[in-house]
Order: sequence, then C-alpha cells, then structure tokens
Amino acid sequence: MPFPVRGGTVNAVIDPLDRPASVPARPFLAADVGGTYARVALMQAPQDGGGEAEVLAYRKFVCADFRGLAELLQAFLDTDVRVPVRHCVIACAGQVVGDEVLNDNSAWPIHLSQLRQVLGLDDIAVLNDFEALGYALDHRVDSNARRLCGPDVQVDGPILVIGPGTGLGAAVRLHDAAGGHVLTTEAGQMDFAPNSLREREVLAQLAPQGGYVAYERIVSGPGLLTVYAALCASRGDTPVFSTPEAISAAAAARSDAQAVEAVEIFCASLGSFAGSLAMTFMAVGGVYLAGGFLYSLFALLERSAFEERFLHGRSARALLSRVPVWVTEHGRKGVLGAASWYLRRNLSGETGPGDLLAAGLSR
Repeated sequence: MPFPVRGGTVNAVIDPLDRPASVPARPFLAADVGGTYARVALMQAPQDGGGEAEVLAYRKFVCADFRGLAELLQAFLDTDVRVPVRHCVIACAGQVVGDEVLNDNSAWPIHLSQLRQVLGLDDIAVLNDFEALGYALDHRVDSNARRLCGPDVQVDGPILVIGPGTGLGAAVRLHDAAGGHVLTTEAGQMDFAPNSLREREVLAQLAPQGGYVAYERIVSGPGLLTVYAALCASRGDTPVFSTPEAISAAAAARSDAQAVEAVEIFCASLGSFAGSLAMTFMAVGGVYLAGGFLYSLFALLERSAFEERFLHGRSARALLSRVPVWVTEHGRKGVLGAASWYLRRNLSGETGPGDLLAAGLSR
C-alpha cells in the first residue's frame, strides 16, 4: 500500500529500527524540480514500515539562482540538514536520456551521475513531476482546493491532475486495491485545437505556414505571453507586458484589451484541454488544476468560458457535468507525492537501493 505523507517539523531525528531493508533507514531528500521553482524536503520514513512519513525540513528555491541542481540541493543540505543523507528522489519535468534529464523548459540540464558524485548519494530515483502530484492526491478533497465547476461531491474513479506552469503537465490517478497507480502523460504536447475564429487567428500567427503547435504553446505561463504577443501583432500593437503575472493583473483590472482577451483564450483553451482529457480517462473522480499561477487566476477562471469549453457538447456534456473541477496550489504536494512513491516502490520490492529509476517524463 502507498505511504501517506504528512507535513511537520521535529527537533530531533530518531534512527528507526525494524524497517524493511529496502526502505532508507535514515532521512532522505525529496525534490520537486520545475522550470522556475524547485521545492526540496528532508523526509523521514515511518519507523515500522507503515504509517506516515514526516517532513523534517522544507524549502522552496528559485532555479535561476543556481548554476545547476547539484548546487541547489547542496544549498539545502548546508542550511537545513544536520544528518547524513544517502538517498534522494527527484520529481521533475523532462525526458531521461541516458544519464541526463532533458527538458526545453528547464533552467539547466540535470546530470544524474554528477548529482550522485557531488552529493555523495547511494541512490537517486526519478519520476515525473505530475506523477508525483498524482500520488499526493486521493479521494479526500484537498482542503486548500477551490471548486471551479461541477458537483460539490466526489465519487470513486480516476482523478486527473493538470498544471499549466512553465510547461503543461498532466497525469491520471487510477485507484486500485493497492492504493492507486498514477499514469504519466505527454498530453501537453498534443496539437492545439482552436475553438473560435479568434483562436484560429492566434494559431495562424504562431504557425503562418501551418504545422504543429502544442497545447503547451497556449496553455502555460509562457503560453499566456505567446497569446498576448500574437494578439498584439494581429492588431499592429506593441506588447506592453512581459510577464504572465502582469498580463493577468491587467486582465483582472480590465485595463488592457489584449490582456483581457489573452486570459480569456488561455482559460477557454484550458477548459477544452481538461475536458478532452477527462473524457479520455473517464475522470469521474474529478479534475485538479494545480499550481500557484492558476490559483491566482481563480476569479478570472470563474467568469471565463472554462466551464462551457470543459463540458464540450452533446453526449459528452452529460458525463462531464458530473465531474468536479478544483483549483489547488502546488505547494508541498510534489515532494510529498514523490516521497510516497519512493517509499512505496522500495517497500514493494519493485526497485531497490542503488537502482536508478527513469520513468517516462513529461513537459
């Protein structure tokens, strides 16, 4: 069964006894590495091989402040850790190719052998960042989540988690007798499908000769900037804003027509994307839209065309109208889910210390 994980702090670390040999006996690192931020925690496995793992220390870093992931993790070890650490699990976006994690949106390449050598680790495990978010969710509604649309109830069934951030990630959690399994996806790389004439104009700006345009080019933080710039170009205007936050603030204040329309297209396109995935996976357990950026956009999402586009039409509407959609902050969920996955995999014997796990990674 999976390990539930709870947050907290302690003043001392008790060296556990009577633990399955494959589970790290001492605290281990869990890192959730995105294109903009990295969240790192020192985790303590449960003493008896069951119960809840604990967060002993936690910190959020700006990736651009460091030359690489080794330096970032070392900074955490230097400031927050007072015990030997030999094991690490990393939830990250990208693709594992040989020894390297490659991702167009990453602040820097990640070399796994370098991490092991520099940090003196025995074991590095890697999983998808949205796979980790999936393992942090279960059928209990997140207390920090805000319902965007759909019924205020939750039923058993697949749960979908989607996150527009530096890229666009998605995963689905399937529940089973063992506590659930998470499937990773490359859904953000699906072809963008315009739904309105204005969206077709934006698509024409992005690909004037035709060709492939991924949803990620539209539905992400950089995607919002892309849409805004395309709208300005189509009207012969010079862009005023240079960050997604500035565009969303202008849209909230309704002080800039292009910013308002860019956010409307972003929200509507997210609705289409989420509805299509919900149909694909029959996500009757609900949809979580994760990330601080979306959380800050909640009021704009509420009055946007998100729900109408999510519901699609005809027979799909009857199904999707029963699917609750929540918006939740990313917070510690990535590191908690990564730790839960890591302990579960080690305890089940699917992997052992010293193995390098390279799951199919998205974004």
